[in-house]
Amino acid sequence: MKALKGFALPILLLILWQVSALAVGIHSDTLAAPVEIAAAFAAGISNGSILRATVMTLTAAAGGLAVGAGLGVAAGFLFGLLPPLSRLARITVEVLRPVPAVAILPIALLVFGFGYPMEISIIAFACFFPVLLLTESAIRQISPRLMEVARVMRLTSVQRTFKIVFPAVLPRLFVAMRLAAGVALIVSVTVEIAANPQGLGYNLMLAGQSLRPADMFAILFWIGLIGWTLNWALMRTERKLFPFHSLRRGEE
Repeated sequence: MKALKGFALPILLLILWQVSALAVGIHSDTLAAPVEIAAAFAAGISNGSILRATVMTLTAAAGGLAVGAGLGVAAGFLFGLLPPLSRLARITVEVLRPVPAVAILPIALLVFGFGYPMEISIIAFACFFPVLLLTESAIRQISPRLMEVARVMRLTSVQRTFKIVFPAVLPRLFVAMRLAAGVALIVSVTVEIAANPQGLGYNLMLAGQSLRPADMFAILFWIGLIGWTLNWALMRTERKLFPFHSLRRGEE
């Protein structure tokens, strides 16, 4: 019941939007009534155009997330377990981290050309740094007592990593992955709007340039729904896998 309350405001806004459209009458190249948007969305689903674009966007987002988050976790473990290495790479990380992912689009375009490799490389760049920093921070926050236990048990570095460090940081790693998943979707759509002729972002841009506001808003709302569904699914998974961690974060 609590989850349904969150839909009250969006539904109310859509009703007001539709009532205003009927009262005033929308005849515009930039606006459309909710009923027209719903009809455009239904048409896009029936002819498969929205579904095909969705598969393209999610494929690129998943590929970039896998590459960027995987490298971010690996680097985060190295920096967290080897502080001298972290200090050595700190300036490089801090210089590259603020660079917007879209800013490397010209470089990626020259290297990979149009298509999935270019889009995946930019998404991976965007996902790498948040995961790196959150992973390193999670390792630094491990209780010193756990490390003392590892020393007392005379565990090797590999054993300590898999038996002590990884289980301790796994809940925070899942949070990092959840945040990176949202970043991957955002960057994927942005790259498609800016340069890559495929996916939801490209279809959104074409609808706007073709003065089809109903199609444009239908794709825009669909992207928002995908993002909400993805975050909701990952949050539910996190609560099931790490109930104590989720409860503690809720209390904080």
